Amino acid sequence: MREHKGLRIGQYVVAYLFAVVSLYPIFLMLLSSLKTNIEIFKNPMSFPKAWSLAAYRKLLDQLPYFDYFGNSVLVSVVSVALILIFGALASFYIARFHFRWNSALFFFFLLGMMIPIKLGIVPLFMLLKNLGLLDTSMSLILVYTAVGIPLAVLILTGFFRTLPKELEEAAKIDGCSDMRILVSIIAPLMRPALGTVMIMNFITVWNDFFFPLIFIQNEAKKTIPVGMLTLFSEYSTDWSVLFAGLTLSSLPMIILFAVASKQFMEGMTAGAVK
Repeated sequence: MREHKGLRIGQYVVAYLFAVVSLYPIFLMLLSSLKTNIEIFKNPMSFPKAWSLAAYRKLLDQLPYFDYFGNSVLVSVVSVALILIFGALASFYIARFHFRWNSALFFFFLLGMMIPIKLGIVPLFMLLKNLGLLDTSMSLILVYTAVGIPLAVLILTGFFRTLPKELEEAAKIDGCSDMRILVSIIAPLMRPALGTVMIMNFITVWNDFFFPLIFIQNEAKKTIPVGMLTLFSEYSTDWSVLFAGLTLSSLPMIILFAVASKQFMEGMTAGAVK
């Protein structure tokens, strides 16, 4: 009994150490946003001598930060919503309807994870230009949706296959259509997997710098990662303002993970348990 208790205490100690190591950079970023540049260079690890929000005020004066923030929210929310919808539909079809090309279709989606989309950035740029979508949020939404669906199909298909078919058979006896079964019966049971897909894709879209840099030139359409690039000058950088922008931009991800962390952890471990 004592051995099990000692092992449990050791596990908690290791878990808390990992938590401290993971959260320390966030804590340091918050402290740096409340300092002056001189304090950041002189005492980067210490608490600020005088707590000040001057860096946040300077950030809002220098940049149209809330415009960047709104663009990032729009692109991230719409992209993740489309990934969940189309990923769930494709996964349900692959997992529950068996036909000759079932495995080939599943492999086709997985190719999207194996082939880096950045290798095709030139033809992709030309395609969006011909469609008249350059310099619009829709260009980013379409690209992120295409990039995120393969991972969603991989995760959701595996979860669909673990659910008992008797639930669907009983629903069909009651007269439910396939779409009604997916929306009303299967989707609520898939919340851990959907939460996992949502968090992973939201973080990817929110933090992406490459595609907005290539496809967006209009200042009013830029997202946070590209918009904050203007804070870097050729000879100097206002680090306190930069840390203030990073702190504000990290808040949605922290809130999202805090709200959906239970579903995320269940989604990451349910496959191993089953």
